Amino acid sequence: MNETTLTRNTLAFIALANEYCQEMENVLDKDKTDFITLMLKQLPRLYIAVSDVVEQEREEDTEQYVVESYLTEDEYNSVRNNVYHILGEDDVYLEVFEEDMKYSDTPIATTISENLSDLYQEFFNFVQTIKNSPAEVVNEIVLAEKENFKAYWGQLLVNVIRAIHNVKYADNSFDM
Repeated sequence: MNETTLTRNTLAFIALANEYCQEMENVLDKDKTDFITLMLKQLPRLYIAVSDVVEQEREEDTEQYVVESYLTEDEYNSVRNNVYHILGEDDVYLEVFEEDMKYSDTPIATTISENLSDLYQEFFNFVQTIKNSPAEVVNEIVLAEKENFKAYWGQLLVNVIRAIHNVKYADNSFDM
């Protein structure tokens, strides 16, 4: 694909992914209430933004671009631990959309910190891949990320929104 013009929707998604990464890197600058409120605003915007990215037909001879891995395990763990530090006992929730749930008689617990860190890893790698790629392939990278959204992180994102919503509105310490 030789088209280097990015649509407004594509630019919005890239900017929101970058903004999410910055917020996660600075999570300790917020208290729990501010962090929860921010995530309940930012995560739906990411979902909408990637949903609005228009899928374009690819030429047959176009390479399939992928999002490269840049985030280290230590960086991932640092973000995860920082989110856990903010959330404390509210970090754990029961996951109903886990694939293993079909085969389990017991509820499966997961954590908001892990889910948000998984999203951070996805967006960090996406943003870094774009930064390190020539302009003419950015649309292809965005389309690869939309495929990742469909296959993996879209469901993860809506699941963690549900958990964060529960933290905010089931906890009487938050202002309504």
